[in-house]
Amino acid sequence: MKKIILVSILVVVAAGCSGNDSKEVTNNAATNTFTNPLKASGADPWVFYHKGIYYYTNTSGRKIGIWRTKDITELRDAEHKTIYVPPENTMYSKQLWAPEIMKTGDNWYVYFAADDGDNINHKLYVLENTSDDPFEGEFKMKGQIKTDENDNWAIDGSVFKHRGDYYLIWSGWQTSPYVEVETQCIYIARMENPWTLATDRVLISRPEYEWERIWKNPDEWNNTNDHITYVNEGPEVLAHKDKLFLVYSCSGCWTPYYALGMLTADADSDLLNPKSWTKHPEPVFHQSEENGVYGTGHNCFFKSPDGTEDWILYHANDRPEQGCGGKRSPRAQLIKWNDDGTPDFGTALSTSTYIKKPSGTIEN
Repeated sequence: MKKIILVSILVVVAAGCSGNDSKEVTNNAATNTFTNPLKASGADPWVFYHKGIYYYTNTSGRKIGIWRTKDITELRDAEHKTIYVPPENTMYSKQLWAPEIMKTGDNWYVYFAADDGDNINHKLYVLENTSDDPFEGEFKMKGQIKTDENDNWAIDGSVFKHRGDYYLIWSGWQTSPYVEVETQCIYIARMENPWTLATDRVLISRPEYEWERIWKNPDEWNNTNDHITYVNEGPEVLAHKDKLFLVYSCSGCWTPYYALGMLTADADSDLLNPKSWTKHPEPVFHQSEENGVYGTGHNCFFKSPDGTEDWILYHANDRPEQGCGGKRSPRAQLIKWNDDGTPDFGTALSTSTYIKKPSGTIEN
């Protein structure tokens, strides 16, 4: 289930930044800072860091593009290239959602969801580029990832590596089509290769708390769905010490209540055992009416250039009624770590807050 104000980004005049706990700067005099959003629009942001370069992508609808930059906070000025436009009249020619680019072995891969114009046919697909540079060569269709024997509806595929194995996590229906109530669940499977699953899918989260099941807006505005819809989607994994944190989006993106929930697993546990995952009873990141930030969701994580900091990249709106459209813009902020080892994502920062750039950021 997948809406801009222009904010000037300060030019970098000094390389690097401190590793202080506090990343907010309260005045415009500070150098080496930025303000959100990172660019005017871009839902479902994703970034992959490789050899000093951040490769970024987001949902663009009918095509897939990538940006590259040494400074993720200067994304507005990053070099851009359209890497894939699907052929017309295919099962993957429309509604290309949530692309994610990564390098596995010698090749580059892009994972995305698409359909033929009918949402009920949304499935996961993979592109492959054998060039060492994703801005060179060609991204070709590698194929569909069949997530189960019944080829159920699936979106928001994300791949992560853990102790030598690759895993796919995604949002899917238990049966296609859904019956009466549409319920998106989070699944996991181990991968045989970058385009094939080695195991059956395992359900590890379904919408159960009230904050995961909000699908109507106040006073009926922006209520476009004609059926009950409960959402768990956009799963991403953040590893820290001996834990894995699976952070996912929940409730309807067409509401301002779109938020992030979290599952936790021990790093040495069986990730394909649902009992290994414990759900946090409250959202870990959500809208801030005080700061004018709404619909905070569909995140990913990245390291600072020097590897000392963890950051969250997410999309959000400036107004509560902007919903799932083109007003959503990518935003970044530092993750702090609690004494018990769990992440503290803090409060969604306003677009007028100056934030220190990620540690080790250098001029492009």
